Amino acid sequence: MPRPLRIAQVGSIIFPIPPARFGGTERAVSYLTEALVAAGHEVTLFACGDAVTSARLVASRATALNGSQVTNPLPHFAAHFALVRRHLEEFDVVHFHEEGMHFPCFMDIADRTVTTFHMPLGGPDMRILYDAVPEMPLVSISDRQRLPLPQARWAGTVHHGIPADLYRFNPGPGGYLAFIGRFSPTKQPHEAIRIALAAGMPIKLAGTLYDQDRPYWDKRVKPYLDNPLVEVVGELNDAEKDGFLGKARALLFPIDWEEPFGLVMIESMATGTPVVAYRRGAVPEVVEDGITGYAVTSLEAAVDAVGRAADLDRAAVRRRFEERFTDTRMAADYVAIYRRLLAGGGI
Repeated sequence: MPRPLRIAQVGSIIFPIPPARFGGTERAVSYLTEALVAAGHEVTLFACGDAVTSARLVASRATALNGSQVTNPLPHFAAHFALVRRHLEEFDVVHFHEEGMHFPCFMDIADRTVTTFHMPLGGPDMRILYDAVPEMPLVSISDRQRLPLPQARWAGTVHHGIPADLYRFNPGPGGYLAFIGRFSPTKQPHEAIRIALAAGMPIKLAGTLYDQDRPYWDKRVKPYLDNPLVEVVGELNDAEKDGFLGKARALLFPIDWEEPFGLVMIESMATGTPVVAYRRGAVPEVVEDGITGYAVTSLEAAVDAVGRAADLDRAAVRRRFEERFTDTRMAADYVAIYRRLLAGGGI
């Protein structure tokens, strides 16, 4: 039996791990860390002091930067990475969940590192960074995510996973449609409303409105809020999302960007609620047409899919979640990558 690994997970210093409410990246890092600990590995999480984890916690600062009065975040990131370097000899592998600022600091031990990017990679800036430090092994969270950087040193694709018991299965479809996400132009809550109204169904929208998205909200979403079929419920925690998703007929995910994964889709599947999503980004890798929902390309197709969603087997939706998107599967996939790199097996 292979020996347990000594693993460093280098998380965010911008948001807490796990986040209290919004924060898909930090949520994924937390789920992975806890699953690795449960699998018997020796795990250290580098984060802020407000992180909650069963791993050993090494904090570079007391609290996350978000909401702090910090004029320049770069020194804080530098201190974070310096702390990781001081502990290097304690680990077999160091797993970064950053946007690449650590590359120059760790390129001398590239084969003992893995970096997971949690954002789209389509901008030219990422190519500049990777061309400068091409030896760093990367893991994508969807095959689609890696397309803008085909020349990168890809160690594999690992889809996100969540704890199997985080959400409860709900066998009966409810009488409304659900939306969860940032109230932003890329997530298109206004399009979710249009789909629901065209289908003649109520819609409940949960999410966060940031200042930079308020002009979009005022122009595209606010005009619908007087409609009695439209309800905004604000930001939800996990316990609140459980019932919110489980009682919905379907989750609407009408994105207008290259979504690298979309954690809320598997959260919905965990409750048995199918997903009706626009076919962008990683959606076709996550949603199985006619099984866990429908990936469509137009409002008209989405309306039709909403009608068909009620006929899907919600128990089958839950089963596919358990087969494809649990935290234990995610952790096992990463461990296989760690071991292959450490063994010199190449990429």
